[in-house]
Amino acid sequence: MLKKSSVYERLINLLQGASWALVIIGATIFFSILYPFGFFSAFIGSFIGSLFGLFFVVIFEIAYQQNEKLKEIKKQTKLLEKLVNEKVSNN
Repeated sequence: MLKKSSVYERLINLLQGASWALVIIGATIFFSILYPFGFFSAFIGSFIGSLFGLFFVVIFEIAYQQNEKLKEIKKQTKLLEKLVNEKVSNN
């Protein structure tokens, strides 16, 4: 069964993918700029260059998790309302 995703979920996934691209680009650029100064400094520089993109990866992952949490809470609320309605109709 194919899961239907909302526009909000697709937008979050797109932005998260762009954030990962930013991580790769930042790490590559900083590594290539700092490589003449040694491998260790290039490695540290690539980590620093990727921090900006990693920040956005975390932000969009949190947004995705909150959206999943909201959908689950809505599903549970609907089930609870159904149970309450059944109990009221039985009494």
